[in-house]
Amino acid sequence: MSSDYSYDEQGLFYPFFVFTLSTIITLPLTYSLLAPTKDAAALAPRIQTSYKPEHADLIQAQRQAQKRKQRKIKRGIAVVLGWAMMAGMLYLILTTQRTAAKIWNPYDILGVSESANEKQIKTHYRKLGLAYHPDKAKPDPAKNETIETLNDKWVELTKAYQALTDEEVRNNYIQYGHPDGKQSFSIGIALPKFIISDGNGKYVVLIYAMLLGVLLPYYVGSWWYGLQRMTPEGVRTESASNLFREYAENIDEGGLITALSVGKEFQEALKGDKAESGLSKIESRILAEGEITPYAGGLTVKDKEKLEDLESGVRRKVLALLWAYLGRVELDDQALNSAKYMVAPLARSLCGSFTAISLAYGNTGPLLAAYHTSQRLIQALPPQASPLLQLPYFTPAVAKAVEGDSKTHFTVQQLMDLPDSQRRSLAVGKGLLSEEQYKTAVDVARQLPQLRIAKAFFKVVGERLIIPSSLVTLVVKGRFIPPGSTDIPAIDELDLEDVDPAEDDLDAQRGVKKVKDANGKIVKERDIKPISPPVTHAPYYAREHIAPKWHIFLSDSKQGKMAVPPFPFTTFDKPIFTEDGKPTFHMQTLKAQFAAPPQAGTYTFVMHAICDSYVGFDTKMEVTLRVEDASKAAEMAAEDEISEPEEDTLAGQMSVLKGGSVAGATKPKKRKEDSDEDSEDESGTEEEVSDTSETNTDTDEES
Repeated sequence: MSSDYSYDEQGLFYPFFVFTLSTIITLPLTYSLLAPTKDAAALAPRIQTSYKPEHADLIQAQRQAQKRKQRKIKRGIAVVLGWAMMAGMLYLILTTQRTAAKIWNPYDILGVSESANEKQIKTHYRKLGLAYHPDKAKPDPAKNETIETLNDKWVELTKAYQALTDEEVRNNYIQYGHPDGKQSFSIGIALPKFIISDGNGKYVVLIYAMLLGVLLPYYVGSWWYGLQRMTPEGVRTESASNLFREYAENIDEGGLITALSVGKEFQEALKGDKAESGLSKIESRILAEGEITPYAGGLTVKDKEKLEDLESGVRRKVLALLWAYLGRVELDDQALNSAKYMVAPLARSLCGSFTAISLAYGNTGPLLAAYHTSQRLIQALPPQASPLLQLPYFTPAVAKAVEGDSKTHFTVQQLMDLPDSQRRSLAVGKGLLSEEQYKTAVDVARQLPQLRIAKAFFKVVGERLIIPSSLVTLVVKGRFIPPGSTDIPAIDELDLEDVDPAEDDLDAQRGVKKVKDANGKIVKERDIKPISPPVTHAPYYAREHIAPKWHIFLSDSKQGKMAVPPFPFTTFDKPIFTEDGKPTFHMQTLKAQFAAPPQAGTYTFVMHAICDSYVGFDTKMEVTLRVEDASKAAEMAAEDEISEPEEDTLAGQMSVLKGGSVAGATKPKKRKEDSDEDSEDESGTEEEVSDTSETNTDTDEES
């Protein structure tokens, strides 16, 4: 048996093959390209304002350029080519004429029915012999017949006759489907023959060599080395190494800004003539005398010395541009101003890498410096600048006029807590704000999402006491109260509780919440979408859709060490603003779990709740964790297991006479205070709060 390879010269099969292959690749690419974004920041609400800072066109141009980089252009081109390939193959499938494979059938060849007997077959074969036998057949030119075609016809008739009458030939037909026995094996290749014929084979080999020997290793290598070249924070490993060398336990915000200039990303952005051009001009502007500060760029004397100690080059220019950005210094050069806004997002990415390094060391100072630097990079504020500069149209002179002789800077909340008449008299005037500018600033302040902590405590789910090495939950209760809010409702004490779900409430244990519908009926709400706060108001930052993030961690103030690493929060369980932009004042619940200390005792921590996008929105408070000995918890559990006597037993009757309680008996109503105490004991929440942290965790009415 031989093998016969046949190529799809008529295009019967290879369009199906190419169409299937293109579909497998194109459809997933199309979905990934057109699928709605899952980025919470892209779907979050926006702070409504018409304010545009100076050089808004340069900032917007850089935002658009960043969008173009993120637009998956290569993937879009691949999708277009894939659909074009699919359309072409589909056209071939629909238009190519199909040729069905013909099955050898002796009855059809002889022209007799399958029910004919042997006598009828022989009679019909003799009649055909009179017309097609080589000795009697005569070619008919009108029918394009030749001696060869008639001979071939007679051979087919003879094989068909023998297949139905000769025993051996009939057995071949029955066993192999052909009178001549086993035939050669034919393999169909779903490719046109011209690909490998006529000397094209070497080109096919060349294409395979390019695909498998060059392109595939190149893309795999690029992917692999790209992963190795970048850290999880999205910066180059060389930059992370440089930041590691710049780390110091006593580093402050100014020192961290200097350290961020070591990033290799800046060298890629400032190539060629951009490396040092304009450096002297930038330094002269940032080191000029400021409105109310020694230097216009917001530097301290120590920061100035660090800048001057650097050799001229990319790093010195980057550091000068960073101070120009933070100080909002006008450089009177479009290229330099554009570079000033370009370095801030790169510096913030590097700041994220420094945050990871600080977490590894566990020191509180550098970690706080990293978070505060991130705030100021987003808001374009120098380290010692007033938080009021986050508001539209506020300048250092306006902030100074509002703060007066105060030794500390005002926060946005302190400004908005002033009566409107007093606030207006301080901020509006000649050389200060106009009435329209003042109104714009106040409108923005009233939309900022400031999280005010109401209570923080520790608990172990399902337990009344916290024992060593147990899984502790830090529960933080707080409300979003924008600065200047009025008619703030009082705190409902029930909202400060965190009641454990009942043992038989499987839905609550799985996180399925129960809410009331429009008719007041309790229904299960399975698809509760997390609520995102408004996108950060950052008019000077050359990136869009910056989602504010809150970091909550515990530290040991005595040792200056981090006790529990930060837990980030970007979404919340309840709406923050209504559809018309008014605050809801809902109590939000934030939870973080960690292992309790291995030894029993009382532990006092400092809880930091830091927003990485706004200056002055942080919370710092003491919380106390009381860890009880495991034996005490075992004793309480044993007491809980002792059952009360039944009402219909003798012991039960005696207990009733003595004034005790029995199982199954209706308990008399108690005073409200007693009822509250009972509820606290039953829930296992409030008791823990008072025992562990209530004394040191409550704030003064969210002040």
